[in-house]
Amino acid sequence: MKLFDIFFRKMSHDMGIDLGTANTLVYIKGQGIVLREPSVVAIDSKTNATLAVGNEAKQMVGRTSGSIIAVRPLEDGVISNFEVTETMIRFFIEKVHNRKRFLNPRVIVGVPSGITGVEKRAVLDAILHAGASEAYLIEEPMAAAIGAGMPVSEPTGSMIVDIGGGTTDVAVISLGGIVVSKSVRVAGDEMDQAIIDHCRENYRILIGERTAEDVKLKIGSAALMDGMDEESIEIVGRDLVTGLPKNFTLTSGEVREALSETVNTILNAIRGVLEQTPPELSSDIMEKGVTLAGGGALLRGLDKFIEREIYIKVNIADDPLSCVAYGTGKALEEMDILKKVLFSE
Repeated sequence: MKLFDIFFRKMSHDMGIDLGTANTLVYIKGQGIVLREPSVVAIDSKTNATLAVGNEAKQMVGRTSGSIIAVRPLEDGVISNFEVTETMIRFFIEKVHNRKRFLNPRVIVGVPSGITGVEKRAVLDAILHAGASEAYLIEEPMAAAIGAGMPVSEPTGSMIVDIGGGTTDVAVISLGGIVVSKSVRVAGDEMDQAIIDHCRENYRILIGERTAEDVKLKIGSAALMDGMDEESIEIVGRDLVTGLPKNFTLTSGEVREALSETVNTILNAIRGVLEQTPPELSSDIMEKGVTLAGGGALLRGLDKFIEREIYIKVNIADDPLSCVAYGTGKALEEMDILKKVLFSE
């Protein structure tokens, strides 16, 4: 039986999942990140049948017939639609396993640090129902810190700010544990919504989520820094007065103003955690700086803006979009060492 278990474990391709509000990344033990797709499922509302998942489903957002709806089953980093989440996870597990249903992997999933016990239970249940043999959770700031190569096991303070799609997690880590943390349900999606609201309120024009995200990526910024030129972008939306398509231009200054409330909420979360950090660890953070991870870390000027406000060096992780996924992968590689930071059923 023991030999069978060893053989089965080698065949099962254990995986780490960054189950994000915007995107899902899958890490396979020994292979690295093998899947990176949007957390979107397209459903026929008449038959309740799943039509597409991931990249294919995202292409349908805003472009489908009335009977086809594109669902994002996670909101603010937690499950809002259990059945659709299970369908999505099962699809991704089968996709990376080449549709081999008999291979039941152990799965570690990154979750926001602020989720409740009920929400944790929902994630574990979804993973197990989707075909995992064992399910574990790791808090996203811990996973991000591990993935960014921070010395989480050492007796020194490390500060990570993980800005995802639905949540921003701020944590101070030392000796393999989270000493102080704060999770706010404000992140990349909130930035996109702020741009949509700005266009509606100031131009009476409605734009979609994909257009807002494109604007954020192309001309969005947290602050006007030295050497940064003002830019503009021409986009198309629907005029709320006439109902017709209309071209209009947004400037980077307008977008920066629209994003300011979200950026300041993230800044206040960082300040709040720093205020609660023990003095010994604060001195470590002053020396080493703060590390930004997650897609939101790529907002231009965000690192310099935070640095200017808190007077501490701010660094962006080498691959901020992949930190949580790499962290879950590292936990897979060193399960015995990292088991104290994992939650299981």
